[in-house]
Amino acid sequence: MSQLGLARLQFGITTIYHFFFAPVTIGMAVLLAILESMYVATGNEEYKALTKFWGKLFLINFTVGVVTGILQEFQFGLDWANYSRFVGDIFGAPLAIEALAAFFLESTFIGIWQFGWEQVSKKVHLIAIWMVALGTTLSGFWILTANSFMQEPVGYMLVHGKAEMNSFGDLLTNPQLWVEFPHTITAAYLTASVFMLAISAYQILHKRNPELFKKTFKLAAVAVLITGVAVAAIGDQQATHLVTAQPMKMAAAEAIWHNTSDHAPWTVIGVVDSKTHQIKDAVQVPDMLSILAYKRLSGSLQGINTLQAQDVSKYGAGNYVPPVAPTFYAFRVMILMGVLMVLAGLWATIRIKGEKFLKNPRMLKLLIWTLPMPYIANAAGWIMTEVGRQPWVVYGLLSTAKGVSPAQTVPALDIWTSLVLFSAIYTALAVAAVFLFKKYTDLGATPARAPVEGEGDGYLHVI
Repeated sequence: MSQLGLARLQFGITTIYHFFFAPVTIGMAVLLAILESMYVATGNEEYKALTKFWGKLFLINFTVGVVTGILQEFQFGLDWANYSRFVGDIFGAPLAIEALAAFFLESTFIGIWQFGWEQVSKKVHLIAIWMVALGTTLSGFWILTANSFMQEPVGYMLVHGKAEMNSFGDLLTNPQLWVEFPHTITAAYLTASVFMLAISAYQILHKRNPELFKKTFKLAAVAVLITGVAVAAIGDQQATHLVTAQPMKMAAAEAIWHNTSDHAPWTVIGVVDSKTHQIKDAVQVPDMLSILAYKRLSGSLQGINTLQAQDVSKYGAGNYVPPVAPTFYAFRVMILMGVLMVLAGLWATIRIKGEKFLKNPRMLKLLIWTLPMPYIANAAGWIMTEVGRQPWVVYGLLSTAKGVSPAQTVPALDIWTSLVLFSAIYTALAVAAVFLFKKYTDLGATPARAPVEGEGDGYLHVI
């Protein structure tokens, strides 16, 4: 494999692995804040026990996410030195703010929240977890500000072959940011909600304090339904934006080689044949692609061949077509997982009435199997976003091939070595994370009993 291929492989592995944990951290912080708000408002010790239980899983996820994030930044300096030099003056501001403000905010208040249960008042402790939720969301915002520049460069000027910022305001008002950030954040909330729903169903199915975990089952069921619909609605707006901002990506995602008619059908599924430029055995919905792209019954989309000719005219000779099949299939895997999660949320929400879910083991077993769905959807969405942008690492400005580190300073052997090392570390982290998740899930949660006169504070710490 070439140096470029190895660098791309390492970037894909490190980023997808980190993205397994980041969305859960963002979403779970909000769910924890809601649970603790219920505890403070009602004084019900069951909500405190639940907050502590889910807090342990949150902290495991947060810790692994931090470690994987550090390794991801290391590979930028190793494999993508030219890219780092090109965007360094742009990325410096948002990533510095993310590290110095958002990450420090969430890290500081996580410490207060974790160790301050009996040291600070209930209201101060509640404020701490809400600040954690704010910090995790802000971290996502600043990272996506940087990523949005890669997708749709704004607020820059080229100086001696590098991009230099000339408007921080343009970065913050980047149209790509304001479709990408809401979609990613709501997807994070959906991920954490499915996580909570599946594990709550697991606890109820195995009769581990079902009266306690029915509370988080209900919360998660409604959250899955709401956030699932929100993800779909915002994702639709993002796709509409990409029709004009990155038309080649959308053409690849739909495997359209030739300009469509004014009434373009949407292909639900089919077999992409990149050699003949066809989709075989396609199942299509008439007019639906025009509706999705333009929000009206008619509207033609440009095909890959037309867009390739335009890019050659604009950027010079070269192949500007991304890998079509991976982009096409990733888009549909993401949609399929999203639809299944919405249906699961709807089903669970309907069964809340009369608490029918408590006596439906088949339903609980099926809901447990929703756990991997948001992870698959997130990975597929990332693949569609990043692979569909090829051959650009910064759209229209820097090609992926030119962003890689010089071969004479970082040979392929060095990348192989780091790839093996990273893979070993990630495997160890994965084993440790799964072990700890299983351990603390099986331990469950126990609410504190009410204090008895003369017995001290009466707290039963949750194991």
